[in-house]
Amino acid sequence: MYRAIKATVNKETSAGTLFHVLVPGESLTDEMKKLTNKGMLTGELRIDDGRRITADQRKKIYATLADMASHIGYLPEEWKELAKYYFIARTGSPYISFSDCSITTARNFINFILDFALEHGIPLSDLAVNRTDDINAYLYSCLMHKRCCVCGGKAEIHHEDAVGMGRRRKDIIHLGMRVMALCRKHHTEAHTIGKAAFNAKYHVYGLAADKRICERWGLNH
Repeated sequence: MYRAIKATVNKETSAGTLFHVLVPGESLTDEMKKLTNKGMLTGELRIDDGRRITADQRKKIYATLADMASHIGYLPEEWKELAKYYFIARTGSPYISFSDCSITTARNFINFILDFALEHGIPLSDLAVNRTDDINAYLYSCLMHKRCCVCGGKAEIHHEDAVGMGRRRKDIIHLGMRVMALCRKHHTEAHTIGKAAFNAKYHVYGLAADKRICERWGLNH
């Protein structure tokens, strides 16, 4: 199994180095008991060095691929390989391995599968905003696919920059205005609690509308 951990050196001994290992936010007691009963408590430790895929990235990838496979009707391993080839076809990337690809490649793959899920309305077991490794790319994808950046539901455009009282929105030049894609529920909440509180609660923010966003939403630019 793969888990993101935080390890600290306990002490050096004649047999080797002892570590204290923390698995943040997870309870693995039952899982570890099963492994112990099967005599399977050996493994390997890989320290993230800032160059290869991180444990957190790998966790996000496998969790998202599992959700997608379940929804589409593939076995997880089948969908993993298909998703890789879709990614290769889209980006021109060489074949990738989630054991040793670069951080950048892993980030690009996460962007790709989240974009795919948004485009095809595939539900995830966790909020997609928690799965992204590149929040800017994710927020842009939500705008392009008209999906709520909080929950993934059908979205409408939310203007983070106030358009002003009495102004007709169809006459406003939206190019450069900060916008985000929100469903009706979260759109209402954003107006109710205010920009700062909403953005801090969901870890999202508005993006400056470019020509593609304006054209996607039929906005003047």
